Amino acid sequence: MQKKVVLIAAWIGIHVFAFSQQKTGTNQRPNIIVVVTDDHRADALGATGNKIIQTPHMDKLAAEGILYKNAYVTTAICCVSRASILSGQYVSRHKIEDFATAFSDAALQQTYPLLLRKAGYKTGFIGKFGVGAQYPDPALFDYWGCSREMDGQYYLLNSQGDRVHNTDSVDNSISRFLDQYADNGPFCLSVSFKAPHELDGNPPTYPVQEKFKNFYTDAIVKEPLTADPVYWDQFPGFFRTDKNIARVRWNPLFSTPELHAATVKNYYRLITGVDEVIGKMMAKLETLGIAGNTVILLMGDNGFSLGEHGLQGKWYPYQESVRVPIILYDPQILKSKYKAVPDAIALNIDIAPTVLLLAGVSIPAAMQGESLLDVAAGKTSRKDFFYKHDFLGTPALPKSEAVISNTMKYILYTEHGYEELFDLVKDPYETKNLVADPAYKQQLERLRKRHKELQKKTV
Repeated sequence: MQKKVVLIAAWIGIHVFAFSQQKTGTNQRPNIIVVVTDDHRADALGATGNKIIQTPHMDKLAAEGILYKNAYVTTAICCVSRASILSGQYVSRHKIEDFATAFSDAALQQTYPLLLRKAGYKTGFIGKFGVGAQYPDPALFDYWGCSREMDGQYYLLNSQGDRVHNTDSVDNSISRFLDQYADNGPFCLSVSFKAPHELDGNPPTYPVQEKFKNFYTDAIVKEPLTADPVYWDQFPGFFRTDKNIARVRWNPLFSTPELHAATVKNYYRLITGVDEVIGKMMAKLETLGIAGNTVILLMGDNGFSLGEHGLQGKWYPYQESVRVPIILYDPQILKSKYKAVPDAIALNIDIAPTVLLLAGVSIPAAMQGESLLDVAAGKTSRKDFFYKHDFLGTPALPKSEAVISNTMKYILYTEHGYEELFDLVKDPYETKNLVADPAYKQQLERLRKRHKELQKKTV
C-alpha cells in the first residue's frame, strides 16, 4: 500500500512539474485524445475479464495506464451522457434530457473542446456528436468530422460514392486529422464511435464489418443468470409491459438462447472493430513521433443490458446499464510504473475536468466532476453518486432516479413512487429487492435521505 501511494504521488508530481513548465514555455503541453464508444458495457473488454472478446489494443491501454474498475455514467442514454462528458455536469445542471435539446451558445463555450481551443489547442471532433437536433457550427473546431448520417447509419457513402462502414469512416478521419495537426501545436481530438450501438429499426440489427463477421463463430455464449423469466416477472406492472422499449427490443434479439448468442457475438464484433481502429491510431502516433506526448482517455457513453432482467438496452439504473469502461493512458504513467487499479468511483462527468487539468487549463466552477487523477490518488470524498433518467417516461421508459455506491443501490421510479434496494456485495446481479426486508430498514432510510440530498446538490 505504501509503495502504491508513493507511485501515485510520483505520477501526480510529474504532471505538476509539467504544468509549471508549461507556464514558462519550456515544456510541450500534451496532446489529448478522448475516445467515446457507444453502449459499451464495462465487462466487454478483455481487460475487465471477458474471456471471449478480443480487444488487444484497449487492453494494452488498460495495462499500461489506469483502468477504473468502478466507473459509471450518471444517466444511461447517449444524448444525456455525451452532454455530461463534454460539460462535466449532471443532467440536472446541463438540462439536456432528450435528443432535440442542444447546448446553448454560452454552454457550448464551457465544454472542454472549446475551452481548450481558447487555450491554444487545435481541436477536432470525429464521428457521432450525439447532442441536440442542431449541431455546433463546424467553424468552432479546427477539424469537424461529424454528420447526421454518422449518428444514424452504419454504411456511408464516401466522396467516391463507395459504401464505407461507420467505424472505418472514423478511422479515416483520425488519420487525416493526425496528418494535419501532429506538428501543429498541441491538439485535443474527440473520437466518437457509433459502435457497438445497434442500428435502430424493426427489428434492430448489428451491421458488422465484413472482416469481423467470422469472429466468435465457435464461441460459447451463455445466457446471464437474470435472463430467467422469473426476473422479468418480478418487475411491477407499470414496468412489465409490452410498451417498455427495453422489452420491445429484447424480443427480436434475446428472447431465445440462439438469438441471445447471435446478438452478443455481433455486439462483440462491433467492439473488436473499434479496437482495431484504436490500434491503428496508436501505431500512427508512434510513426508521427508524438506517442510519448499524447494522453488517451477512453470510456463508454453508457452500459448496455444484453438480456439481463429480460431487457435490452440502457436507460435504467441497473449495473449492466450504468457501469462502463474508463481508461486513462498517459505516457507519464509508464515512467512512474504505476499499474494499480483504483477502487474509487469514476464518472462520465469526470472526463471534462480531467482533460482541462491535463492541458493546464482552469476548470470552470460550474463543472461538477472531479479529476480522474484525484480519483486515482484517492483524493476524493465521493462514496456514491446520483443517477437520473427522465427521457419519455411511462410506459415507454419509466423515469428513474437512484443513489449508487459500490456496495448499495437505491432506485426510485419517480412517476410511481416505486422503490428498489439492492445489496451489491451480496447480490451483484440485483436479483432481490430489499425494500421490505426489516434487516435493511436503516439503510433504506439513510439512502432515502441521501437521495434528497443529492437531488439538491446536483442541480
